[in-house]
Amino acid sequence: MSLKLILVLIPILPLAAAAIAGLLRQQVGRAGAHWIAILAVAMSFFLSAWVLYQHMYGGLGTVNISIYTWMVSDGIHFEIGFLIDHLSTLMMTVVTFVSWMVHIYTIGYMAEDPGYQRFFSYIALFTFSMLMLVMSNNFLQLFFGWEAVGLVSYLLIGFWFKRESAIFAGLKAFLVNRVGDFGFLLGIAAVLYCFGSMDYAEVFSKAPDITGDTVTIIPGFEWRWITLICVCLFIGAMGKSAQAPLHVWLPDSMEGPTPISALIHAATMVTAGIFMVSRMSPLFELSDAALSFVMLIGAVTAISMGLVGIVQNDIKRVIAYSTLSQLGYMTVALGVSAYSAAIFHLMTHAFFKALLFLAAGSVIIALHHQQDMRFMGGLRKQMPVTWITAWIGTLALIGFPFMSGFYSKDTIIEAVHASSRWGAGVAYWAVLIGVLITSFYSFRLLYLTFHGQPRYTVDVGAGDHPPDGIVQHTPHESPLVVTVPLVLLAIPSVVIGYLTIDPVLFGGWLSDSLPVLSQNDTVAAVGEHFDGAVAMAKHALSTAPFWLMISGFVLATFIYRIRPAVADQLQQKLPGLHRILENKFYVDELYQKTFVARTIGIGNGLWKKADDGLIDGWLVNGSARLMNNLSARVRVWQSGYLFHYAFAMIVGLIGILAIWVMLK
Repeated sequence: MSLKLILVLIPILPLAAAAIAGLLRQQVGRAGAHWIAILAVAMSFFLSAWVLYQHMYGGLGTVNISIYTWMVSDGIHFEIGFLIDHLSTLMMTVVTFVSWMVHIYTIGYMAEDPGYQRFFSYIALFTFSMLMLVMSNNFLQLFFGWEAVGLVSYLLIGFWFKRESAIFAGLKAFLVNRVGDFGFLLGIAAVLYCFGSMDYAEVFSKAPDITGDTVTIIPGFEWRWITLICVCLFIGAMGKSAQAPLHVWLPDSMEGPTPISALIHAATMVTAGIFMVSRMSPLFELSDAALSFVMLIGAVTAISMGLVGIVQNDIKRVIAYSTLSQLGYMTVALGVSAYSAAIFHLMTHAFFKALLFLAAGSVIIALHHQQDMRFMGGLRKQMPVTWITAWIGTLALIGFPFMSGFYSKDTIIEAVHASSRWGAGVAYWAVLIGVLITSFYSFRLLYLTFHGQPRYTVDVGAGDHPPDGIVQHTPHESPLVVTVPLVLLAIPSVVIGYLTIDPVLFGGWLSDSLPVLSQNDTVAAVGEHFDGAVAMAKHALSTAPFWLMISGFVLATFIYRIRPAVADQLQQKLPGLHRILENKFYVDELYQKTFVARTIGIGNGLWKKADDGLIDGWLVNGSARLMNNLSARVRVWQSGYLFHYAFAMIVGLIGILAIWVMLK
């Protein structure tokens, strides 16, 4: 089998599975839909792993091939093509593996859902869209994958379309992403204008030639073209990767089923922006202003979203805000030119965050779809596998030494500390304090969910929709289709960082994909002190991030295990702060009043004055009224008497003759 055919099959297999499971769902049935989708994504994973192996041990270099030319206009090629280098291969493998685990998990989670086949069709299509994005070698295909991911996310977030909240959440995600995508489209248009090409290789090679070129957007203010391009592209990333202030859609996306929460938040949609900025590193390296903007946006997101996560009671929303915070870490890494560290954290985060979401889904199944942690507790004994894997995911998330998240997060913190870019000091304190916050809300989730006394009551006759705190049966461990993916995701959550930090970060494995100017290479500066994974973990015991992480653990243990009453006391003593965090800094309310309310007002005005008043009132109904009145007056002339018509003809003839005489 040729390499070209293998590369084509990797995205095509999930697409074919999506078509069969969706269009032929009645013919293939429930079992057929999940088998087709799971096997297709599994084959994509193994083919991606084979390509990764060839890159690592088979001597395969960068592959840049064109598959299909859609159109040539004025010398510009619009085509489908693949750029297969170390970056894209790593992303392909992570995306397909996490997606494969989510597909298997879905069998257990969605077992009783009437939209079973449709859901498998959607998640397979999601996988195809993400693969097209990460494998692209040109901006046209990148934009196709970008928009396809957004479209399928809309379908999945609103999958339970009979819920008003799900419809609202899907629409919110779609509209907020349109704001970011508008900036992204402007960035692509600027690329086409400046370089006359959509091909990555050609654009990157010409980029240094326009570093001095400027454009006047506002009279009196000149922007460098390269800065404008990078800022516009990053606005697109702010939407997809949910960076403040375009983050508001992601917590509400928890209205979708848990498997899609894991897929969106772990390895696909939210990481698309991180991947895109990393891929565009040859452009971003030429603009310090754009990189400072990226870094500060990430810093604000990392600390503010972590603070909001502290007061959330919905188990999925806590993990969602954790995702926002970790995406902030990745964005900060991009801003200090530590692209490889951002991708490394993206990879480790994909495993442990998917693990945490799926563990949360396992708890939700056991408690009959209860998501409020205030009605959980004591599940450790009933759900040992879920409990252990959730602890593993948590330790990876907080950056405990030797866990995968430790190596990636610690590298980002050190890279920010090594940076001299404008704003790096602020970003460093943000990511440092974020360690304490992450540790606190992570252990809060564990304690409220798995430890202490149960805060629910078992009532067999509670009905199909029992009130909060009532479950129909005693919670028990989830079936194998749920727990096996948890175990398989727990393994890389423990070992992947230890095994890959040296080659991926400090061995130059990503250097061919992510070129960095020597004066900006913060990862290289961190690498000068790297003496191996074990030495790094030992050294961490004497660093500030480790003790901040321990402080978060101690604080959460004291409040939620030793003195549970303290949490309520703090809420009563600090009602203002709690209200601000509970209302997510009132960003949604601000948007509601400034944008949504005004847009609705404009829409109502146009409806009443333009549509109802002008179009319906004057043009449609008005013309009907005019003809009705006219016909009513003309109708009286139609008497039916012949002498009336003869008289009218004579009068008309006299009138015509009179006009003719006057004109003559």
